[in-house]
Amino acid sequence: MSARLVQNFKGGRAFIVTATPGLEGALAPTLARLGVESLYPRLVNGRAEIPFETLRPERDMLFVDGDLEGAVGLELEDAEALPPVPVIGLVGVEAPSRLKALVHVGATAFLRKPVHGGAVYAALFMGINQFQLRSQMCARFEALQARQRGRRFVFQATLQVMARTGLDEDQAYAQLRHESMRTRQALEVYCEDFVKRHPKTATASLRSEGAPPRPGKPKAM
Repeated sequence: MSARLVQNFKGGRAFIVTATPGLEGALAPTLARLGVESLYPRLVNGRAEIPFETLRPERDMLFVDGDLEGAVGLELEDAEALPPVPVIGLVGVEAPSRLKALVHVGATAFLRKPVHGGAVYAALFMGINQFQLRSQMCARFEALQARQRGRRFVFQATLQVMARTGLDEDQAYAQLRHESMRTRQALEVYCEDFVKRHPKTATASLRSEGAPPRPGKPKAM
């Protein structure tokens, strides 16, 4: 399911990190016409006082002046990491190092300084919707990783059931699946709980008891 594109920004809050509020161009007046409130965090020792813990990604956004070094306390070295809210970079000097710094704080769109009113909506549209799409992709990736981790418990639980009951692999798996459905749990979650409730590992069980033979055709006499 694809994310719904955001086209109306009314009710949003824009935190604009810049050294001299009001001199970035037509940004704040244009945001006001779009129904977005502009806020200018105070700079203390070169660092903007941004209430990250209260920011909401569905409402708030962050504009960062790329000419200010280290003004935002965000360094997303991990390619999978996301900032707490959409980030739009304000570009003055187009030096690679400054553009790289904006990328490292999670910028998904850019505005050239001084900002022209006609460019603001497009930057908002791209920046916010790219942030939404990346958030959705990260959520799917995390869900996939969790499922892959869960498969390890499915494997262990299957081996334990085989060792305890003498069932073959397919039968043991079917039993676990039936129990997970009965308890209305995902198979991976049920198997993780099963393994934790039976601390003796499947590997140890198989080493001590031997793996049960899979049923096959009887040998001819």
